[in-house]
Amino acid sequence: MSDGPRRYYTTPIYYASGEPHLGHAYTTILTDVLARFDRQDGREVLFLTGTDEHGQKIQDEANKRGVAPIELCDTMAERFAGAWERLGISHDRFIRTTEAEHKAVVTAFLQRLWDRDQIYEGTYSGWYCVSDERYWTEKDVGDDRTCQVCGKPVVHVEEKNYFFRMSAYQAALVEHIEHNPDWIVPDIRRNEILGFLRQPLGDLSISRPKSRVSWGIDLPFDSGHVAYVWVDALINYLTASGAIVPEAPPGEQGFEETSGSWWPADMHVIGKDILTTHAVYWPTLLMGVGLAVPRRILAHGWWVVGDTKMSKSLGNVVDPLALRDDFGTDAVRWYLMREMPTGGDASYTPERFLTRYDELSNVLGNLASRATSMIVKYRDGAVPHAAGSGLAGAIGQTLETVRDSMARWRIHDALGAAMDLARTANGYVEERQPWAQAKDPAGGDDLDETLATLARCLCVLCALFQPVTPSKMDELAARLGLDGVPRLDESTGIPLAGRRVSIGDPLFPRVEPAWAARSES
Repeated sequence: MSDGPRRYYTTPIYYASGEPHLGHAYTTILTDVLARFDRQDGREVLFLTGTDEHGQKIQDEANKRGVAPIELCDTMAERFAGAWERLGISHDRFIRTTEAEHKAVVTAFLQRLWDRDQIYEGTYSGWYCVSDERYWTEKDVGDDRTCQVCGKPVVHVEEKNYFFRMSAYQAALVEHIEHNPDWIVPDIRRNEILGFLRQPLGDLSISRPKSRVSWGIDLPFDSGHVAYVWVDALINYLTASGAIVPEAPPGEQGFEETSGSWWPADMHVIGKDILTTHAVYWPTLLMGVGLAVPRRILAHGWWVVGDTKMSKSLGNVVDPLALRDDFGTDAVRWYLMREMPTGGDASYTPERFLTRYDELSNVLGNLASRATSMIVKYRDGAVPHAAGSGLAGAIGQTLETVRDSMARWRIHDALGAAMDLARTANGYVEERQPWAQAKDPAGGDDLDETLATLARCLCVLCALFQPVTPSKMDELAARLGLDGVPRLDESTGIPLAGRRVSIGDPLFPRVEPAWAARSES
């Protein structure tokens, strides 16, 4: 990833054929945490998300509901945007593939491939999954003729298509992956792609005949075909970057020079089920038009229920907004980031959610409550004039651990280190016993040092937790008398002496929803 002052993060764009669920929320919150952490470090960030609105799946779902495809897309785009607002997502751009700008960029991209002789006409014969908009080989579908991803039946199709010469870029792609070992993270996903590329790479069908799929972007060189939805969707990352100016004449559209734009993306954050499209289709398409590939791909695992992947098609999804209604947005964000090791799988259970919520409530929330209450009680709400260095070593080590973990995209470890600092601070309270210091006529200086240390530690924790629990950290910053959550590199040095501290309701109050009571019985 670039070490420069700017970072460009993307989520996948989500199919506008179903409701947002926990899997969507995880990907988007993970990307949001990365973006917020970089902003905390002073970087300028472009954070992109949006909806994927073309293809047979959308066309069929709209027909089933008795509405026009664009009506379905309008409805679902609004629901995704609303869900991200309620989950505290700080995206800078919400893109829709039905936007005029995106259609123009896709058209220019395909014309560029055509002009460079990277597309040819051919015939496809094989198995197709409507649900995942993918072709599969005879070997892939097995005897039961089902999709490898969703498990639904596939259909056999034979039709004229246009193909991208993807096979011509196999050697270049393998070389890129081998020379850039952290281009795909974690390593297990990188190895999967290298394993996939040990077999001859076929060419990619990049079109669908309008006789079968009419809801899409017309090919600029054949209006009887629309762009394959995955090609259309992947180009959204380029559209939002501002690299391509489709209305400019050939040679000036940006394919030769992108230095003034956000391209290449610093990180595509995706689920492991769409790794091949992002680590094979997308980079080879970019090579085909002569553009740089993204700097990194982070492929995270799946949320599972029991032993089964959470998915709409299986009917076992969890609604993140329902969890939010009981526990608040920040608690949902914390659970998702803290529970799943970045890159691995995790199992959702109500019991684990409650365990992670108790961590917020009993450790961080308890520390904030007792520290601010003691400053109000013993020093009339003003942070004492003292060094406040009692936890300096622990704070320094925590900041080092957090930065190291984030640099390796181990977000769960970074958050664990932040929570450990809160535990250490709670232990510091027990060790120092400020209630006893307050009773000792000679303990005034010691009490001042204790309270100043706790105020400093809360200031640092406020900065550390902001990327994952932004709303609650805004509250905590206000209670500490700060103008806002400090940047991470400023949190250890902001003058706190004399600042007015206030107390309020618990940051993470005890919650007893009906399902929680059932899970404990």
